[in-house]
Amino acid sequence: MQKPAETAYPVHDLIASRWSPRAFSDRPVDRETLGSLLEAARWAPSCFNDQPWSFLVATREDAAGFAKLGACLMEGNAWAKNAAALMVTVARDDFSQTGKPNKHAWHDVGLAVQSLVLQAQALGLGSHQMAGFDAGAAQTSLGIPEGYSPVTMVAIGYPGEPDSLPEALAERETAPRARRPLEEFVFGADWGTGL
Repeated sequence: MQKPAETAYPVHDLIASRWSPRAFSDRPVDRETLGSLLEAARWAPSCFNDQPWSFLVATREDAAGFAKLGACLMEGNAWAKNAAALMVTVARDDFSQTGKPNKHAWHDVGLAVQSLVLQAQALGLGSHQMAGFDAGAAQTSLGIPEGYSPVTMVAIGYPGEPDSLPEALAERETAPRARRPLEEFVFGADWGTGL
């Protein structure tokens, strides 16, 4: 299913065509393809090139690992268990060189995930990032050490049919995409002034 963005200015097709599906097919994602996604994340920019990201990944073929990650999802995101792979993104809380707090770590994890998401789009995969998970449960059950913070979960897989979802989610799946207009959040040198 295609849901191209209606952009005010031209953007690359990978950006215009990227969206976050909830319906996934049962087609598996092979290790080579997952490797490409993670390689794209690896080359994302980060503050001082500190690369504060880590990723815990399990595919449906690893039933035990997939169940561990799936158990961290909030009930409203149970649909994500139909994806071929689940991922927990993690930020290291301090800089590796100095041990000082890294207030940009979550931003940098976001950049890495965006690179992964665009690579997924280029390969015909869908991905959906979620804040709806129990970060404390992930920290404990997945063995994430102190000094590292779970940030999001990501469902990855080949897009499926919207009618595989409950009715309310199927409606959201097929609804047009929308974003606030640029004028609401882009300003000149003074807040609230036009560019």
